[in-house]
Amino acid sequence: MAARKRAANRYYSGPPSDHFDGTLFFNPNGKPPGRFSDLLKWQLGGERSKWPAAQPSPFHQARPAERIDGAGLRLTMVGHSSLLIQIAGLNILTDPVWSPRVSPLSFAGPKRVNPPGIAFSHLPPIDLVLVSHNHYDHLDLATLRRLKARHDPLVLTPLGNDAIIDQAVPGMRLSVHDWGDRVDIGKDAAVYVEPVHHWSARGTRDRRMALWAGFVIETSAGKVYFAGDTGFHDGANYRLMAERHGGFRLAILPIGAYEPRWFMAPQHQNPQEAVQGMKLCNAAHAAGCHWGTFQLTNEPIDEPARKLAEALDAEGLPQECFRALRPGEVWDVPAV
Repeated sequence: MAARKRAANRYYSGPPSDHFDGTLFFNPNGKPPGRFSDLLKWQLGGERSKWPAAQPSPFHQARPAERIDGAGLRLTMVGHSSLLIQIAGLNILTDPVWSPRVSPLSFAGPKRVNPPGIAFSHLPPIDLVLVSHNHYDHLDLATLRRLKARHDPLVLTPLGNDAIIDQAVPGMRLSVHDWGDRVDIGKDAAVYVEPVHHWSARGTRDRRMALWAGFVIETSAGKVYFAGDTGFHDGANYRLMAERHGGFRLAILPIGAYEPRWFMAPQHQNPQEAVQGMKLCNAAHAAGCHWGTFQLTNEPIDEPARKLAEALDAEGLPQECFRALRPGEVWDVPAV
């Protein structure tokens, strides 16, 4: 029976743990993704807002510096969950997507409504790529092929995603880890792989066969938390981040793709929850991502930014401490 269970997972084989049952990964004390009948109920519900076919960013495409050294921390929004983090002389990309669609099909599926905030040819030398999980809006194989050819970065990703990447991008340098692992990435710098509340799938027959994660980047210029994609989960993982890491100079948190709540709440937090998450993990500053580029859910295109501003006001927090970044926007994050 155990052998049959291991064989049923096409991406990963390993011993059971508190988040792996021998076949599938799961969220401890959490909720699995909705059933197919729930998906149909949502898709046929008729409450989807109409996004514009094009919504150009108010910011021009950025031309990043080659490196940011010393105490600086510069963040540049590419779009959705793709950001360039420049800190302690390192250039790090999160969930890079330069493709026009996030879909298994080149002719259908969610399409960009604004171009990437950095032209691919204008990227500085990329040292490290963080891939949080295998959904198409986070793991884009076409972009990874381009990065391999031009930059040959190290790709750090949670368990099972290496099988997907290695098959499509032969020779890509991969570092594959479980929750709780620490990875040294350079002088006085490390990345921690941390739990978030989400799920994974590339199709209909591989649900939860690869792990999902967030990342903590620890450097001499401070700590950065990239949550990837996550539900709020009663704030459990944010409290854990504060306990493990003390606090952060910057947290990069998803603020979009949250409606309808009856279906999305376990897996996608809303802006109000993101503000609570910033407070719970002791982040001095936060950047909102996962909004405004690909329509994945029901809310209007500009609602996440508006709701974020309302949530900050409700908490008595300054607007500049948590910014809903748009493609091409560059933020020199203040020191703590």
